[in-house]
Amino acid sequence: MKTESFSDFEEARITGVKVNYYFICKRKLWLFSKGLAFESSSEKVALGKLLHEIVYPASKKKEVLINNLIRIDVVSRKTIRETKYSSKMEEADRWQVYYYLFYLEKLGIKREGEIAYPKEKRVERIKLTDEIREELKEILKEIEEIVALPKPPEVEKQSYCKACAYYDFCFSED
Repeated sequence: MKTESFSDFEEARITGVKVNYYFICKRKLWLFSKGLAFESSSEKVALGKLLHEIVYPASKKKEVLINNLIRIDVVSRKTIRETKYSSKMEEADRWQVYYYLFYLEKLGIKREGEIAYPKEKRVERIKLTDEIREELKEILKEIEEIVALPKPPEVEKQSYCKACAYYDFCFSED
């Protein structure tokens, strides 16, 4: 789907994870979008899920799935919150929350966002601005283009690759 501007969430099926991966690794984004998900064997992903379960036990609206497309950690009357194990991928985390706010806004729901980093005892507040909305539309178009590629983007080695669930797949000698 190539359009002048992004507008169809249902057709594009862009999840918050895909937005996050766009900032971390375009190859990981492509692989994940094709159903190659190695996170189930990732120790870091397991730690993140455990952290989410124990950090906000009083929150009644945890893991809210909307339109079988976006999954928000915690939803309240005024905010949405994502809980992250570490702030090492802070930009990716921030854009994931921007996307959730944008998606909700398209449904007529206004919220502000928060990213909680419990290990660091820090919460970052996130607000959607007109500038962010416009940039996000461009990012969503680029995600669509990456996902539509006939083969994955080439490996671009980053300092954090060794901690990635896709490391063996991308860097095996076979």
